[in-house]
Amino acid sequence: MINGIKPLPLKEDFDVAVDNLLENITLKYNEFIPDSYRECKPTLVNGRKFIKVIEDNGVWGFIAKKDGEHKGLPMKAGDVLKAASWNAAAKHTRGNIFDVNQDYFEWTGPNYLV
Repeated sequence: MINGIKPLPLKEDFDVAVDNLLENITLKYNEFIPDSYRECKPTLVNGRKFIKVIEDNGVWGFIAKKDGEHKGLPMKAGDVLKAASWNAAAKHTRGNIFDVNQDYFEWTGPNYLV
């Protein structure tokens, strides 16, 4: 923290964390369906506030690009949100790509809140 301001993650760190997320999605898919007829290839679509993660022909989830607010709740860079629809993220954060604990998602998408 510098002068009470927390700096945003470096672009390189963000890119590496996103790549790790995509690799983990693929690993979880291959563990769940080891002899699948298709490959799991998540892709990214850049938006204004979020990066949309698409797997096959559905939205896997959304990644917050920067700190801010979403639907009245605080949001940090790297927060992962479940998809509410093709173009909208759900209200609550499910995890963060920078967390050490990466069990907040499955290959189908971020977990539901408990």
